[in-house]
Amino acid sequence: MKTCAIVGINWGDEGKGRMVDLLTESYDVVIRYQGGGNAGHTVVNRYGKFALHLLPSGIFHPNVVNVLGNGVALDPENLWAEIEDVRAKGVRVTPENLLISDRASLLLPWHRQLDGLEEARLKDKKYGSTKQGIAPFYSDKYQKKTILAGELFYPEHLRVHLQELLEWKNLILTGVYGAEPWTMEELMRWVEDFGEKIRPFVRDTGTWLRQAAAEGKSILFEAQLGALRDLDYGIYPYTTSSNAIASYAPVGSGLPTARLDEVIGVVKAYSTCVGEGPFVCEMFGDEAEKLREAGGEYGAKTGRPRRVGPIDLVATRYGVQVQGATAIALTKLDVLSYMERIPVCVQYELNGTRTDAFPFPAALAEAKPVITTVEGWNCDISGVRSWDDLPEAARRYVEFVEEQIGCHIRYVSVGAERDAYLVR
Repeated sequence: MKTCAIVGINWGDEGKGRMVDLLTESYDVVIRYQGGGNAGHTVVNRYGKFALHLLPSGIFHPNVVNVLGNGVALDPENLWAEIEDVRAKGVRVTPENLLISDRASLLLPWHRQLDGLEEARLKDKKYGSTKQGIAPFYSDKYQKKTILAGELFYPEHLRVHLQELLEWKNLILTGVYGAEPWTMEELMRWVEDFGEKIRPFVRDTGTWLRQAAAEGKSILFEAQLGALRDLDYGIYPYTTSSNAIASYAPVGSGLPTARLDEVIGVVKAYSTCVGEGPFVCEMFGDEAEKLREAGGEYGAKTGRPRRVGPIDLVATRYGVQVQGATAIALTKLDVLSYMERIPVCVQYELNGTRTDAFPFPAALAEAKPVITTVEGWNCDISGVRSWDDLPEAARRYVEFVEEQIGCHIRYVSVGAERDAYLVR
């Protein structure tokens, strides 16, 4: 059995979906193992351009089985909308090529409501949530107050369980936030609508995956967001509410005995960040706007402008370490083609001292970027398909980043299309 995880090295938005879509042809199974509909994986292929939020990026390959693992925040309403969208563009989605773990917990409508209420309460101290209900969902999951997808097959049990949760949740909605309570009728209408739609896809994926492993099937694990948004290792509390690191892949997928043969970390050729929190290398003003426009840096889920900056070697090196990356895919190198000199964040300055180490989250607000510049190449490289055909300055940039982060850059992306890349 061949296994590989594709993970984000930085703040997310690195281009993981594009790499999964590219590499899926070498795998039998693609699994989303954590996160929910709060981030988008942008994929461009013969069907069109997609921003996938819950569907695994392997869904475009007809011979691949896609799995939503037990670690996913399963939002039936948004998942169904996404299924309908890709089906309308000619993509096959059936219970044969999309499997949902019966142990995945359902993200209920009140989770999105609570997300918005809490962000409003926090005001200027908000975490920058996409308001898709992720933090309230995972909070409930670890309090053992969620509904498992498999409960859709036990309607009498499900109704009793929902009634118990409803009473508890209404205490929070009305008592803490002063919001209107949910009724059982409203909740059951939602479950009967969207729960019934996804139920045909729900199955015991643990047993299925163990059989697939016994048959030697190859498995690709798809992460959401990046190392710096990981709940335990990221820029806490400005993180997501799940573990985006590769080592969680076996647990969140439903195959906890799996061992990862390879971890491909995805890094953008410059830095981007959606949402709140420290972003040491951030650019501002006209310089930032030029980079944002050149890269089309607007959130796949929210549409909001991404914060941008030069590649941050301190943060990237740390991301490589916590992800245990064995190879790197460097994306959007072509975006830098307009620059005569390319800025690079090579160190941080903290309390008057320069450091190569990524600081503890509480110290990040005081960190300042140490910026150097390297020679640009000032020409269009989007048509390049081999390493030797890249301009010398572009090759030097890639080699410099590789040396600094301590991990081989195997793939270099020079465009959004599936074939717009080269292999070193």
